[in-house]
Amino acid sequence: MTPFDVRNGSFVWQEKPVTIISGAMHYFRIVPEYWEDRLLRLKAAGFNCVETYIPWNLHEPAPGQYDFTGMADVEAYIEIAARLELWVIVRPSPYICAEWEFGGLPSWLLADPAMRVRCSYPGYLQAVDRYYDELIPRLLPYLCTKGGPVLAVQVENEYGSYGNDTAYLEHIRDALIERGVDVLLFTSDGPEHELLTAGHVDGTLMTVNFGSQPEQAFHKLRQHQPGQPVMCMEYWNGWFDHWGEEHHIRDAGNVGDELLRMLQDGASVNFYMFRGGTNFGFYNGANHIQTYEPTITSYDYNALLSESGQLTEKYHIVRDVLHTYRGLTPPPLPEPIKSYGYGELELTESVGLFSVLDILCPNPVYSPYPLTMEELGQSYGFVLYTTTVSGPLPNTELHIQHVRDRAQVYIDGRYAGVIDRSDPDAQSLQLDIDAQGARLSILVENMGRINYGPHLLDRKGITEGVRLGNQFLHEWVIYSLDGKLPEGAEYTSISSPNTLGVMLEAEGEKPAFYRTTFEVSQRRDTFVDMKGWQKGIVYINGFNLGRYWNRGPQRTLYIPAPLLVEGTNELIVLELHGSHRHRVMLTDEPLLG
Repeated sequence: MTPFDVRNGSFVWQEKPVTIISGAMHYFRIVPEYWEDRLLRLKAAGFNCVETYIPWNLHEPAPGQYDFTGMADVEAYIEIAARLELWVIVRPSPYICAEWEFGGLPSWLLADPAMRVRCSYPGYLQAVDRYYDELIPRLLPYLCTKGGPVLAVQVENEYGSYGNDTAYLEHIRDALIERGVDVLLFTSDGPEHELLTAGHVDGTLMTVNFGSQPEQAFHKLRQHQPGQPVMCMEYWNGWFDHWGEEHHIRDAGNVGDELLRMLQDGASVNFYMFRGGTNFGFYNGANHIQTYEPTITSYDYNALLSESGQLTEKYHIVRDVLHTYRGLTPPPLPEPIKSYGYGELELTESVGLFSVLDILCPNPVYSPYPLTMEELGQSYGFVLYTTTVSGPLPNTELHIQHVRDRAQVYIDGRYAGVIDRSDPDAQSLQLDIDAQGARLSILVENMGRINYGPHLLDRKGITEGVRLGNQFLHEWVIYSLDGKLPEGAEYTSISSPNTLGVMLEAEGEKPAFYRTTFEVSQRRDTFVDMKGWQKGIVYINGFNLGRYWNRGPQRTLYIPAPLLVEGTNELIVLELHGSHRHRVMLTDEPLLG
């Protein structure tokens, strides 16, 4: 007997009708020390449920190797929600979208050259089944049928926007049921006939996703599913940002108005997002509609809670609507989170990336042709391809077929330019190779696998070959650089403010690590301002905070207080192009555009 059910067109909890007021918060975008704080803020806003995706690539980083620790400890997250008397909706479908790398699918799937995802391809289904054998037993104790907080589990995610393989949806549905999932199963799709039809599978509840016009969306849902409760599984109250775009802002009053209209319509709702969080490391995804568009590091989403957990105007308006409409006394608001500006830091040491290749990749691969990241067994970061070119080849055009996603090109160590998948003006380079020939080096960055749409099979690195004119180049030495720091490398002191600029001119925009330390007596959230730097990654005490890029809109990276230590902290910047400014500012305010 389940305490949560669907009866007479309503959700019921222990025989009483209930409205689900849920907010999406992804445990994998929040440091674990802040999970309880963020859940308390959700409850104080008047919400009774939290929703989270479960990203496959986080939990099975290599075939058969599983991780449910630290930021991947979904069980601990659910336990905190249960202790705070919050319901939970989990979405463990193999694909999650979520503006997350490859939509949550693990990159190693793409090592199979015949791979097809989100369909009945046997290799894909076998991998899903093996993953579910590990994941689903971990979730069973938390189902409401077992006394836990989990009300419902998603089968697949917006599948109608991708395919129509009913046998695949049936396989995923049955995979959950056969492993013991006996709570409400649901699908979520856009409120359009073809999407709801293709995305639905028998035995599940349809829900809809939208950002506006709730009346029209629920009307369409009721047409497809008469006599059933209506729920917006993703109410897009904000939006995400791509590099080079404006930061998205949505009017808070409009969000409050649409929430009220949904409640008056008798609907349940899940805010996507309640708190967005951060794409730490290399976990940001990308879109490809007209062109390739990688997502920024911040996943602030202009949500009710900011990236650093601050209460926004939108939070207060939604809280007022919920408590006024439901006639409940608001729980007390939690204490504000304190941030601190630790001031300006001078980067005092540096070491070139190319000078520590033996540390970062002691066993390079020799191949007659370029290999993709997936063929190298690598998921994220960079690949360096090097070969020798015979000359003379004056005014010759270099083509990378195809670059995934951004390549920095060097001739005998001299910077020659960038070939960028997303830039129509940077698709080739003109090179001059003299009679003695030259060493060609190409540093390719994975900027995030596509997470939505028809281009999901997004292998990284160089996917076919490199040409000078029409002639393909062969005999490559390939270095896998997965973003780890060069432990044990000998950094050189930057002795004066002018030294860095002189060094950069000599190096010719070669990538390098820059390092400094600073003291902390009391840990507080802070933000590292990368003004004056071009493009790269920031690490705090060895933790990869994510990418920065002077294209914007984001200029600061969020440093949660738990990543700091009382005492000496180490900050390292991997700058890909060089900066004449060898300082960063730790400030108390984010700059997101």
